Amino acid sequence: MTAVAPAAFQLANIDYLAVLPLFIVFGAALVGVLVEAFVARERRHNIQLAVSVGGLVLAFVAILVATKHQGLTLGFADGATGRRLFALAIDGPALFMQGALVLMSVLGILIMAERFGGVGPDAFTPSGASTPGSPIEAASARAGLITSEVFPLTMLAVGGMMLFPTVNDLIGMFIALEVLSLPLYILCGLARRRRLLSQEASLKYFLLGAFSSAFFLFGTALLYGYAGSVYFGDLSNAITSTSLGLNGLLIAGAFLVFVGLLFKVGAVPFHAWTPDVYQGAPTPVTGFMAACTKAAAFGAILRLAYVGLDTASWQWQNGVIIVAVLTMIIGSVLSVTQTDMKRLLAYSSIAHAGFVLVGVLALDQRGVSSVLFYVVAYGFSIIAAFGLVTLVRQDGGEATHLSQWAGLGKSHPVIAGTMAFLMLAFAGIPLTSGFVAKFAVFAAAINTGGATGTVLVIIGAVCSAITVFVYARVIVLMFFSEPADDTVEVLVPSVGTTFSIAIGALITLALGIVPSSLLDLADRASQFVR
Repeated sequence: MTAVAPAAFQLANIDYLAVLPLFIVFGAALVGVLVEAFVARERRHNIQLAVSVGGLVLAFVAILVATKHQGLTLGFADGATGRRLFALAIDGPALFMQGALVLMSVLGILIMAERFGGVGPDAFTPSGASTPGSPIEAASARAGLITSEVFPLTMLAVGGMMLFPTVNDLIGMFIALEVLSLPLYILCGLARRRRLLSQEASLKYFLLGAFSSAFFLFGTALLYGYAGSVYFGDLSNAITSTSLGLNGLLIAGAFLVFVGLLFKVGAVPFHAWTPDVYQGAPTPVTGFMAACTKAAAFGAILRLAYVGLDTASWQWQNGVIIVAVLTMIIGSVLSVTQTDMKRLLAYSSIAHAGFVLVGVLALDQRGVSSVLFYVVAYGFSIIAAFGLVTLVRQDGGEATHLSQWAGLGKSHPVIAGTMAFLMLAFAGIPLTSGFVAKFAVFAAAINTGGATGTVLVIIGAVCSAITVFVYARVIVLMFFSEPADDTVEVLVPSVGTTFSIAIGALITLALGIVPSSLLDLADRASQFVR
């Protein structure tokens, strides 16, 4: 029997400056864990906030450095076969998404840190492991306990989000999916008020997230069986050379992987978790998820569709078209019936996911740039909107029922005016970022989608008109209705929360008036490396 010589060991090629942003964010998360272990309780909040925000700022600087180090990294090129087995792709879309995620995360963490005069973050329970309303929880509040662990958990989620659109293979994408998801499952169950609703949201998100991860893994197994590799480059090449007899594996595998990713953006019919989780989770966490998780997931969808499955677009495109149509219609129509502000914004986010999918389906460079612009425009707007929701209170809790917002424009015109402006942005009214974002994705669809793209745009325009009614109803309620109860109040936010809301609103305005700079940047960043 002839002995087989072992393959020669090849050292992985790692460009450390290209992956430095990831190291910084994960490093800040680990420092936060050490702070929880060794720093006195009364000092943890300020230190954790400084570590988190400082880490994100350093990561953004590192992203600027990484723009000079684009390419495939964390792997090697197989000289014998010519295959490029690299785990990460540091390219324009990845760096653009990472930069957007870091900046939006800074605003999200500042809102999470809001204390309203207390000792710890106001939105989070002082004892996450205790039974809601139990004597243990009450004793924890009296003792001044705080859940400052929300900061390292958030940083771990941010790290996973930054990794998600960067990975160059299906296994790495699954790991990134779990790294970003697991901290969010915990954060959703830590609300200070309406604790049972919060824990229910956490459980629903966890269970349905586990199902979506299982779909993703099963699809990965099928695609590996089809291509003999999990790397996107190998998968794309295999599609052009593999026998048509194996197309059953390809179609089923692509469908299941897309299910796992579409779950994260809340696309129909994988949206069932979104309204309940958005309503039950702590409001700052809801805003963070609505902006950052959606952006990271769309970054991963772009890489899968444009790099891994680009040569089989005719196999999966019709399925995603159906999902996009259902998402726009159901998200917009069901938002009409909502009476809770957080659930209204949840169904609004579902509709926006459908609009972004229209850009994804353009399947060209213009489609990529439109999606990049859209997730940034929507992300900053939704963070500011949920930041405003945290300020409106009644009887010690958040006033999220729409009737509680009646007459708010007369008693607190700045807060109501800012929310009204953000509502106009969600509706896509001119001079807001929402108008430019929708115009960009619709133009991309018409430009390359032919008749199908035109139909998608018509449906999107009709659904946008439906949502105009929803947002206009809220504006009318705030400015042209009498308050039902004079006990509704607006708390005075800290500098951090004020900064986050103001920046979100200003960016929404700036991108509506002078969007060219970000559009040009998104266009230059729309090329994938392979």
